[in-house]
Amino acid sequence: MNLESVAVIVIHLAFALAITPVLIGVMRTTRAGLEGRSGGGVWQPWRDVLKLLAKEPLRAPGSTVVLTAAPILLMASSLVLCALIPLVSTLSLASVPGDLFVVVSVLLLGTVALALLGLESGTAFGGMGSSRHMVIAALVEPTVLLSIYALSGPVGSSVLASIVAARRADLASLLNPVSLLAIVALVVVVIAETGRLPVDNPSTHLELTMVHEAMILESGGRDLGWLEFGSWLRLTALLGLVVNLAVPFAVAQGAAPLSLLLGVAGITVKLLLAGALLAAVEVFIAKLRLFRVPELLAGSFVLAFLSVSASYLVF
Repeated sequence: MNLESVAVIVIHLAFALAITPVLIGVMRTTRAGLEGRSGGGVWQPWRDVLKLLAKEPLRAPGSTVVLTAAPILLMASSLVLCALIPLVSTLSLASVPGDLFVVVSVLLLGTVALALLGLESGTAFGGMGSSRHMVIAALVEPTVLLSIYALSGPVGSSVLASIVAARRADLASLLNPVSLLAIVALVVVVIAETGRLPVDNPSTHLELTMVHEAMILESGGRDLGWLEFGSWLRLTALLGLVVNLAVPFAVAQGAAPLSLLLGVAGITVKLLLAGALLAAVEVFIAKLRLFRVPELLAGSFVLAFLSVSASYLVF
């Protein structure tokens, strides 16, 4: 096992754990400022998570192991996702490559864990949130596969690190139709998978509009802390993947200390800018009606399909 690859994975995990609450804080602060509110500050998510993790969870009598295991499974799958996606460096373990199909499978594992948690509560809200969540996932996962498959054409590999490295080496590929269509489709996927507007509203608890919040209503204390942090980590991983595919600058190619430091600085700036931009756009758009969400996701799938079709013409 290559010690440099192990070190890079450790750096990916440490970076994701450190930057995720800050990213959420920047997004909340940006949105609060544009809405004329003061907000809780950039460090408020850190305080919220630490407070939740220090509390004992309350579980209803008769609840099964799902209520306990689902938050841990979501957190674990999110950490694996952050380890596999090339956030700071494109160096990866040869035995556990960040292959596209492996990454999507890990992403789906967390999705199923959330859906089972919503069903475990036995309430109408939980079941409603789980059914909506799985409908969104059924439309999101194929789009992820098609979008990145289109970008893998000139590389000849479905390993994400190889795709990012190839795009960094060939900057002209960033502006071709294949790349633009795939990136737009991936942006829609990130919005849908992480429960952002216009698919879901992370700042509301209205029963008829909830998706993510409906599945975690029965969780509290440490369980809720793992669920919140796990969901935030998924946003960091997916948004980091999109910005590195769209703007593959300052991504380290190996494990040299200086290049890793530059990679950490680069992904930090790109993530925070992308998060602030995403939060700013949310202020000016409204949530879609539930029956319009599949149309949006179907549109992103069509963009991904067009990207694959165009890749056979361009490459």
